[in-house]
Amino acid sequence: MAAAQKFVFSNFLSLLFHGSGGCAPRAALHPDPSEKVCMHRRAPDAARLAEATAFVVDVEGGLLLSRSLFPYFMLVAVEAGGFLRGLILLLLYPAIACAGASGGGDVAVRAMAFVAFCGLRAARFRAGRAVLPRWLLEDVGFEAFDAVRRRPFGAAGKRAMVVWASRMPRVMVEPFLKEYLIADAVDVVAAREMKVLWGFYTGLMEEGDGSAASEVTNKLMKSTVVSGDVVGFSGGSAEFLRNNTLVSPCKELYMVSAEEKSKWRPLPRREYPRPLVFHDGRLAFLPTPLATVAMLVWLPFGAALAVARLAVAMVLPYRYATLILAATGQSWRLRGSPPPSSRSPSRGQLYVCNHRTLIDPVYVSIGLDRPVRAVSYSLSRLSEVISPIGRTVHLVRNRAHDGAAMARLLDGGAHVVVCPEGTTCREPYLLRFSPLFAELSGDGVVPVALAVETAMFHATTAGGWKSMDPLYYMANPRMCYTVEFLDIVDTAPVRNGAAASTDVANRVQRLMAAALGYECTMLTRKDKYLMLAGNDGLVGAKGPTCQ
Repeated sequence: MAAAQKFVFSNFLSLLFHGSGGCAPRAALHPDPSEKVCMHRRAPDAARLAEATAFVVDVEGGLLLSRSLFPYFMLVAVEAGGFLRGLILLLLYPAIACAGASGGGDVAVRAMAFVAFCGLRAARFRAGRAVLPRWLLEDVGFEAFDAVRRRPFGAAGKRAMVVWASRMPRVMVEPFLKEYLIADAVDVVAAREMKVLWGFYTGLMEEGDGSAASEVTNKLMKSTVVSGDVVGFSGGSAEFLRNNTLVSPCKELYMVSAEEKSKWRPLPRREYPRPLVFHDGRLAFLPTPLATVAMLVWLPFGAALAVARLAVAMVLPYRYATLILAATGQSWRLRGSPPPSSRSPSRGQLYVCNHRTLIDPVYVSIGLDRPVRAVSYSLSRLSEVISPIGRTVHLVRNRAHDGAAMARLLDGGAHVVVCPEGTTCREPYLLRFSPLFAELSGDGVVPVALAVETAMFHATTAGGWKSMDPLYYMANPRMCYTVEFLDIVDTAPVRNGAAASTDVANRVQRLMAAALGYECTMLTRKDKYLMLAGNDGLVGAKGPTCQ
């Protein structure tokens, strides 16, 4: 009876998302190639890959450690569609899991894609490039990727072409594969397209394995007949063997058992083909079903806690507020000693820090136990209203104007906090430092190394509502800021013309990177926003100048 219920349920979902019933045997859709394919229960060795003309890799079965695709569709649902869409996907998870367990893996993927994508504007969808790569890279198996990366050159001086076959929609998986894993221009991604109507995703995927898989299969069939052979690689289960047309041209298929795959290691960060410097999205955790339940249950409590924390921070003095906030899970650490006052009593001090969130100047002020003035290019009206350190000075990215604005603050005796990176960076990297700060202070600058840890939400975004940044930070169950004051860096040589401001800026960047254990880069704000948001990060409105 249970088997009959699973059969009926699986075919009902197949009818809904495929447009045709699932009663026909799979052999009618994809002839079982197991009779003509030589099967191996291990990963392919280098010698075998040197002989092959193409290497078909099952992304979900052969590359990723986890076979569950639910977290990735949940990321799309929440980051591109909102928490309500994520709730709907979570409520449907039991039905989706039943469909997958009863042999309807493709039906489950189509159902998740429908909920995650239906109604999203196609032109604005950037989660595939800005959000998913971070999580997919953490799920890559080192052994599988190492086999693909180290495939040798054959007798003809060419390496086997890699065909990445995925059940996920192309917009989800292609940016991750092409921008972070693919090294050769001939490598291709065979994944299905999401259907678009009037500029919006319908939530429906291409029928079968998609047009890309069909084109690649035809190409591989021709190459097999003419000059070579094709090798396939998967693991965990035989679903790839049963369902994918790309198996047809394969002469050999290497299937890693689930037991062997469980021994694989995640790909270390140092082994990434391309460093992951930028990523976007609010969620600071991988939304598995249980983790998603915890998040949705926490949301109303987190919203109330955020309001309470803001009230405490704005009303009470630092010495009392920090104690109360620490009791709620909002803690901070101080490393190093705050520097002595400026040698010139009438002149202020310039503090240079790396940029993690909008709250950076607040924690510098807490560490100093004195008021500071923060300078920023773009700041929402809400963030400025709820700021406990008062009015922020707005910059306009005009060198002469911004330099004069900060100089007036320093001449007036203010302690000024500046973030020369120009934008936030979540990963352990420092972006290029603008050298303007080195030209302003004759008494030297104080580098301040900042690190932030959050449990549930990121407090920054490139493509979302920036006005919500401080609220998301305050809504975390727990979070911690680390503030470390470094030794003063003398900038007198810049004022005297004995050193270039860029040299001093690079030195400060290196000192800060050494203190944090980060890496220095020459990437800028423009690089970040072009990748994550598709723009150069500029805003049209200019804020008021300082007085």
